[in-house]
Amino acid sequence: MGQKELDGFFEKFLQQDPLFVNKKALQGNYTPKNLPHREDQINLIAGVLAPALRMEKPSNIFIYGKTGTGKSLCINYISSYLLTIAEKNNIPLKIIYLNCKLKRVADTEYRLIAQLTREFGVEVPATGLPTEEIYKLFVKQVDKEKLLLILILDEIDQLVHKTGDEILYNLTRLNTELTNSEVTLIGISNDLLFVDNIDPRVKSSLSEEELVFPPYNAMQLQGILRQRAKLAFRKDVIDEGVIEKCAAYAARDHGDARRALELLRVAGEISERKNENKIKVEHIDEAEDKIERDRVLEQVNSQPKQFKLTLYSIFSVCSNTNNNGHPIFTGDIYEVYKDACQSCGLKPLTQRRVSDIIAELDMLGIINAKVISKGRYGRTREIRLAIPSSTIPKINDTLKEGLGL
Repeated sequence: MGQKELDGFFEKFLQQDPLFVNKKALQGNYTPKNLPHREDQINLIAGVLAPALRMEKPSNIFIYGKTGTGKSLCINYISSYLLTIAEKNNIPLKIIYLNCKLKRVADTEYRLIAQLTREFGVEVPATGLPTEEIYKLFVKQVDKEKLLLILILDEIDQLVHKTGDEILYNLTRLNTELTNSEVTLIGISNDLLFVDNIDPRVKSSLSEEELVFPPYNAMQLQGILRQRAKLAFRKDVIDEGVIEKCAAYAARDHGDARRALELLRVAGEISERKNENKIKVEHIDEAEDKIERDRVLEQVNSQPKQFKLTLYSIFSVCSNTNNNGHPIFTGDIYEVYKDACQSCGLKPLTQRRVSDIIAELDMLGIINAKVISKGRYGRTREIRLAIPSSTIPKINDTLKEGLGL
């Protein structure tokens, strides 16, 4: 594209009416004025937390449900209301929200307690103090403030995965060390089985109240999308069938509202990029491909070289056999993998270790790998690709480039 064409492109872009009026309304962290299909959950959580306004410690709550089911949204929605009323009535209530997925906040017990202490305006070194010392500093600061603290730990399973469940035991015991203040814990997890795998003492004190957020169904997702689309887009820019298709895609993917909203946003961006004045059903297909490709690319790029080599070998076998959905097996891949290792100057792993990597790629959702028995010949994995075929060339090129093949 030369200068003249580029000028024309940007001029045309400026003259085009934007499809979006408020793109933020389609982002996962946007909190609308009302949350459809979550009234029961909101009422239950609000009922548990209401005693905080009388300076009575609410029960600890454990909330779980899959990604995009509105857990964090509901908690933030209720928290902002609670804080507004507390401020209006001079009630000493403090709410701290921490996402445990963030590395710099929660990859060690020390970092988490240091971050909580900083929330009270106390400067704490990033490292250096004994963990016991940092706890004492935190307890002293909370007690000095004479307040009721609600501590929300989002993606709490990530915290325990990184640090073990001793930290949860210590947090649930904070009230025994406080004289003037009290702490309530709210744990949020995407892992429905997480709570079954923690210390029974922690489980009983953390889960005084438990709440499961069910996935949204296709009709509920349509309602959410229509509500947000009214805020996000100009009137009459969405073609018939677009909302329904978006909702159907997300309902298939365990009722993830965040994914449905992302699909609609990306479809809008694709339409604008093409200088079109409507969002059409085909833009949803393109958006689905783009999101899937970006998700897989991000996962692939973050993996070690041996993972990349294994995935490259799977792609190679699939393209060579032109398998049309037919399975391939660990043995087929291992031969191609050994050749690829030689080309990269890397020492091949054992077939058993490659089989373990295949199992991990299955967990990432890039492939489906089912263990099957071959009788006296042992066991193998039956492998199928679990990503759209349109995304494979781009991922394969990225793998080749990263591996120098």
